[in-house]
Amino acid sequence: MIEDKNNRTELNELGEFGLIEYLTKNIELKHTSTIKGVGDDAAIIGEGEKVRVVTTDMLLEGVHFDLSYVPLKHLGYKAVVCNLSDVYAMNAVAEQITVSIALSNRFSLEAVEELYAGIYLACEKYNVDLVGGDTTSSLSGLVISITAIGTGKKETISYRSGAKNNDLICVTGDLGAAYLGLQILEREKKVFMDNPNIQPDLGGHDYLLERQLKPEARKDVINMLAGMKIVPTSMIDISDGLSSELIHLCRNSEVGCNVYDEKLPMDTSVIQTARDFNLDPSVCALNGGEDYELLFTVDMSEHEKLKNNPDITIIGHITEAEGGMNIITRDGRQHELTAQGWNALLKKDD
Repeated sequence: MIEDKNNRTELNELGEFGLIEYLTKNIELKHTSTIKGVGDDAAIIGEGEKVRVVTTDMLLEGVHFDLSYVPLKHLGYKAVVCNLSDVYAMNAVAEQITVSIALSNRFSLEAVEELYAGIYLACEKYNVDLVGGDTTSSLSGLVISITAIGTGKKETISYRSGAKNNDLICVTGDLGAAYLGLQILEREKKVFMDNPNIQPDLGGHDYLLERQLKPEARKDVINMLAGMKIVPTSMIDISDGLSSELIHLCRNSEVGCNVYDEKLPMDTSVIQTARDFNLDPSVCALNGGEDYELLFTVDMSEHEKLKNNPDITIIGHITEAEGGMNIITRDGRQHELTAQGWNALLKKDD
């Protein structure tokens, strides 16, 4: 088939999520056991009280990671964690993973062992079993594809579509650190490329670098919410940036939101380092991505249980859809929330 260059749509015009929507808009589910298909952090499968949660993610060298500064052991660990985070974002517990990798001949057995050391470490920490996968060759660097499988109770699974007017908007942990860790690594890589005799200056940035190179998924929060008998009305993990995820959540729930800039949780190192890079700390928190924290909504009646929790911050509330999706600045001005986070299909010069 010859492509008509005069009738060509560039993928970056659609963006990653636009492409997914285009490719999946005509899918018809044929089995009653498929409770939830495309459109959430994970698919939900099952016919009884206990359901299966299934999600998959792919990481490509040169797109999602740079081996000039990412240790293979850290990469293996992170590849598992980012998949487990999607399971926890459904208010479920991960139990198994499969791992598929594509390798070029520049990788030695010792290098592959190092990658799998990180994978096994994550499996041990999060109590999941590695139950299969595939290995093949690659002509364009390292590719890692992981599928995570978990379980949850049908009545406590949290989707992106359940938020309702006046719900509280909550986030776990703090935001922006992973993005700034990446900025530090990219800065030092550029310095090294310009002058290989200069050693990287990474001192004093341990927290930011760890959040980028070795993030953790919030299984602890899922256990904590269960202990408090709180079932989020909606939930999503923060991988592409808070703004992007909040927009997904609101659109799926057909609601609006007001989020307050002064409520955004940021570590002091995020604020200082952002200013060192001449960046707005709030912009880093809203759009940085790769935090792998959880964004969720709860009924306002849960406020007393959560208001003093050190692991959870209430950053705003859900509104009617007509109110739009807004960020309220510290001086009280209202601005439309826009997604500026990660988009895998953008051109390099965009």
